[in-house]
Amino acid sequence: MLRVGLTGGIGAGKSTVARRLAEHGALVLDADAMAREVVAPGTDGLAAVVAAFGPSVLDPTGALDRAALGRIVFADPDARRRLEDITHPRIRMLTAERWRSAPADAVVVHDVPLLVELGYEDRYHLVVVVHADADERVRRLVDERGSTEEDARRRVAAQATDAQRHAAADVWLDNTGAPDDVLTAVDRLWTDRLVPFEAGIRSRPWIPPAQRVSLHEPDPTWPTTARRLAARVRRAGGGRAVRVDHIGSTAVPGLAAKDVIDLQLVVVDLTDADDVATALADAGFPRAAGAWSDTPKPGEAEDPALWQKRFHGAADPARPVHLHVRAAGSPGARYALLFRDWLRAEPAERRGYEALKRRLAEEHPWREGYAAAKEPWFVEHAWPRMQRWAEATAWRDPTTHPDG
Repeated sequence: MLRVGLTGGIGAGKSTVARRLAEHGALVLDADAMAREVVAPGTDGLAAVVAAFGPSVLDPTGALDRAALGRIVFADPDARRRLEDITHPRIRMLTAERWRSAPADAVVVHDVPLLVELGYEDRYHLVVVVHADADERVRRLVDERGSTEEDARRRVAAQATDAQRHAAADVWLDNTGAPDDVLTAVDRLWTDRLVPFEAGIRSRPWIPPAQRVSLHEPDPTWPTTARRLAARVRRAGGGRAVRVDHIGSTAVPGLAAKDVIDLQLVVVDLTDADDVATALADAGFPRAAGAWSDTPKPGEAEDPALWQKRFHGAADPARPVHLHVRAAGSPGARYALLFRDWLRAEPAERRGYEALKRRLAEEHPWREGYAAAKEPWFVEHAWPRMQRWAEATAWRDPTTHPDG
């Protein structure tokens, strides 16, 4: 099952996107519809709302007058929190029931207006944000829903900012323009990403594809993307996750890199790594076939058994990820973090490494040969210099010293 979170500001056009996805075959769970369901006439949810806000929030038939309630809660943050305390637990219970009843091979789209505000980003394989400029959203609320401009602007201002939604978005759909534009984008999203993503979750083990090496200029979105992915890994790892870090070249500002996000999940030992493998695969990070280990470095912990790890990839065809699962205190876990921090701190070493990468990418255009060609530099050049830098700066392994 692929879990997609769909969100966006009021008036942005989530319903348009949700309907199109449903036409393609997605199972859409509408949080607004479920929110209405839990306060329908005769429910304990409606009784609790009336007790909190008074009978003025009822219409003449005894049903909830959502406009009247909205005027109260959108003008008063405390009132909104009281309403959320009533409705959110009930919505969560109903949502869990609907998730459990979904087919195992479904693409389930959870349409949640307040997904970002509630901090739900790590619950999905993918978060899709539908965007429209604030002025356009206000116009839609006034022209299409009969809101006053003052009320519309208050509702828009009460929700997450564009910057907050950008940080949560794996997919950003701009719906400011013509309706057909966003529908075309949804069609591509379904065909090119959602369908193969869902199939990738069910296809195990993961087999790393043969790839040509393509170095990209530093991308300012890499750290934000890594934070989103790390949160999903951390959630999947549960109590066995000691820490999750962004490592590798995309974790070093200013360094050209392959467009691959490297993450390190540290667990107590590799038994824990095996225990969380299924949960990681269910979260979109299937385990790679075969046995994996890092190349031992000289002078310290040269036993190859100490450098063993587990390796996971990404089921998402549009976001390459390498997830390295290593034991706390292992030389591999230490090396990954020390190498990152050393390059961040030493511009000259960073420039030298980038020059090496560019040269080897020309000489070895395929990933396997490129990686093998870099290994002597790691052992002969980087390793001793990293060690001296660690001693000079009193760097400590954060996998064994949490206060690092």
